[in-house]
Amino acid sequence: MMTSHSYVPFSLDEAADMVEKGLAAIKLPAGPAELYDPIRYVLSGGGKRLRPSLVLAACSLFSEKPRQALPAALAVEMFHNFTLVHDDIMDHAPVRRNKPTVHRKWNQNVAILSGDVMSVLAYHLLAGIPSGLLGPVLRIFNKTAIEVCEGQQMDMDFETAQEVTEEEYIRMIGLKTGSLLAASLQMGAILGGSSTSDANALHAFGLNLGISFQLRDDWLDVFGDPEKFGKRTGGDILSDKKTFLLIKAMEQARGTVREELLSLIGNKKVPAREKVGRVKDIYLQLNIGKITREKMEVYYKKATGSLEEVNVTEQRKRILKKFAGELMEREH
Repeated sequence: MMTSHSYVPFSLDEAADMVEKGLAAIKLPAGPAELYDPIRYVLSGGGKRLRPSLVLAACSLFSEKPRQALPAALAVEMFHNFTLVHDDIMDHAPVRRNKPTVHRKWNQNVAILSGDVMSVLAYHLLAGIPSGLLGPVLRIFNKTAIEVCEGQQMDMDFETAQEVTEEEYIRMIGLKTGSLLAASLQMGAILGGSSTSDANALHAFGLNLGISFQLRDDWLDVFGDPEKFGKRTGGDILSDKKTFLLIKAMEQARGTVREELLSLIGNKKVPAREKVGRVKDIYLQLNIGKITREKMEVYYKKATGSLEEVNVTEQRKRILKKFAGELMEREH
């Protein structure tokens, strides 16, 4: 636990830099090249390193030596990137972080096998944490790994489901997006010497923040500024993705509005620009943007409420409060 009275807050930029250097220091064998080159390619592809940075930030709330959580942080980032490689195969995604996805640059078999190795490397990295804490951290890591897969399966199931409820959708994004954020914070807290109650409060903070984050992502895809969003809006509409906005619109729409919405879902004959415009008009008519923002706020307040429960000074919480605020104000 922290004993110094001259505590200097740890920043997420410092954490991300520590993660970046840690990833660069991982020694991978030279061959087989088609097994290890894709891993190097993925790890050098950038990304915000949010999850591993949160491991270190959470540790820094309770310890002046956040570096002790670096093996767990690197394991989280390795696992996260493994899931992205496999998700891209399932989603037939051609691009990730403005670069060709692994299965496009090489092929699907290479992507599967390289992803498999990344999942094993995550556990290899995790083994570097102090032995006395390995048991509880490993249990959280394993539970979360399963939850992420459950969330992905639910998301795929939704593609063919006739109807998806708001409750089902919130559960799915909690598993797929929120659970790894939550576990990152919980593991970091444990490695910093926190109490069980503080670690659990940080888990709740991360879970609810992750749900709010995904709801904002759904909202940005429709109502975001394309210049700031970094890509054309309306991608979810064109792919008929069952986002929170579409689920609420189906729930609210009546009469001719419902008929029009149903006629647009799955309709590949309507030109892309027209389809996005018509669905967006329906969302505006039903006030779906406002409903989504209100739901985001509900989960954001749940998250910040859980952070308030953590028994450390306000100065130490500042890093996570700033992170939460910036995450919800982002426009891309």
